[in-house]
This record gives sequence, C-alpha cells and structure tokens, in this order.
Amino acid sequence: MPSLKAVRRRIASVKSTQKITRAMKLVAAAKLRRAQDDIIAARPYALALAEAVAQVALRAGLDAHPMLERREQRRLALVVITSDRGLCGGFNATLSRATVRFMEEQKAAGATDEFKLYVVGRKGRDFFRRRGFELAGTYPAATGENAGGRARELGLAVSDDFLNGRIDGVRIVYNEFRSAASQRVAIELLLPVEIGSSEVEGTLTDFVYEPSKEEVLATMLPLYVQSRILRALLESVASEFGARMTAMESASKNAKSAIAQLTLQYNRARQAAITKELMEIVGGAEALKG
Repeated sequence: MPSLKAVRRRIASVKSTQKITRAMKLVAAAKLRRAQDDIIAARPYALALAEAVAQVALRAGLDAHPMLERREQRRLALVVITSDRGLCGGFNATLSRATVRFMEEQKAAGATDEFKLYVVGRKGRDFFRRRGFELAGTYPAATGENAGGRARELGLAVSDDFLNGRIDGVRIVYNEFRSAASQRVAIELLLPVEIGSSEVEGTLTDFVYEPSKEEVLATMLPLYVQSRILRALLESVASEFGARMTAMESASKNAKSAIAQLTLQYNRARQAAITKELMEIVGGAEALKG
C-alpha cells in the first residue's frame, strides 16, 4: 500500500490537473461562442454566392468555364483540415482515419489511382507523414483572424492544379460543426464546381450580361471555391473548440472521481496506521502489566 505522503502528493497532483482542465474548458467555451458567430456571419454570403454562381452557370452552360468541366476522377486532391493542438478528444484522429479510409475505398473501387494531399494543421501533417504519405502542401491551422487568407491560399493552389490538368477533382475533408458535443466528418466535392441540375435551364429567364457570362463566371468561380474553403475552415475551428470543451469537461469529471477515490484510500491508510499504533500501545501496556 502506498505511504500516506505518496497518496497526499497524488491528490495534490490530480487537483492541480483538475484546475487546468477546468480553465481550458472555460477558455474553449468562450472561443466556441466567437467561432459560432463567425460561422453565422459567413453563411449568408456563401449561400448567396453559391446561388448566383449556379444561376449564371446554368444560363452559360457547363462548357463556359474549365472549373465546371466534369472529368473521370483518376487523380484526386484532398484538402484535409485538422488543428495544430491536441487535447480535443478524437477530433483529429477520427478525421485523419476517415480520410485514409476514403482513399482506400476509392482505390479498391478503381475510381481513383492517385491522391494529392493538402493538409491544414500540425496534427494532420504529423499523422500522414508518420504513415508515409507524400504531402503536396502543408499549412498552419486557421483561426478566426487568418481563415480568410488561408482560404485564398488553398483556393489558389487547388484551382491552379485543376485548371492545369494536374488533378481531375478536389474534395475537402473537415469536421462539420453541429453542436458543442457533436461533430461530423464531411467529405465534399469542391472541384469541379457543382451547380445542381441543368434540367431547369430551359425554364430560366435570361439577362443581358456586361461583361459576358463567361467573364462573370471567371470572376465568381474562384471566389466561390474560396468561400467553400473558408466555411469549412470556420466549421473546423468551431468543431475543435467544441471537442476541446467536451474533452476537458470529461477530464475534470474524471479528476473529481480520482480525487474521491484517493481521498478514501488516504483515509483508510490513515485509519489503519492509527489502529496499528493503538494496538502497539495496548500491547506494550499489557507487557508491562505482565
């Protein structure tokens, strides 16, 4: 049985850890609120831009811009969004394993021969490098302040690869935020740009464009790709804080349970020590009587 001093030291250590996990939970909760506000602010622009792109593309036709070109997905680029920091439960590991599983399924089905990985976040970068994957690009994790710049950087990189024929399609992999306790791994098509069904094209009322439809699309499509990436980055940031808040809450509860068990162990050990001393005193007194 551990000594009383060792148990006291262990209790003090767990209490110190509990203070840290509680503080991290509070910080994550505060940052989560700001991240949710960022998502809410970005959604109207993203939705309006997507609708505008679809309307113009349906009128101009699928051959109006190379970003609309449908190709066989033999060479596929994946934009994988993780975080730089841990202590957020299975946030990074679940997404990274889902990415590997998706690649294995695509290869097994014969749909894709080659993958090109663009990884955001140190955790994802380390995961894929340890497993021998070659990375086409690595980027620091985004925050609310630099998410716009990171989205432009990624958008330009994957768009250039697609337009120059180095890849046939782009998918983005990220944690979609649902609630503080729930995130879902999403794998969505980014390029070629999806514009919905062309069956309604004949019923659309057309307009006079200045400049031409093709020039309008050439301006809007890169912005659309960047807005999709930006939204995924913001979703990932909010999901990370939600996962960290949940993980730290669970850690705090576990620390509380450990402290209760250690306190019980300490009290039992102290009681056993007191009982032993009393028995020694009684034994000594009996010996003196004899």
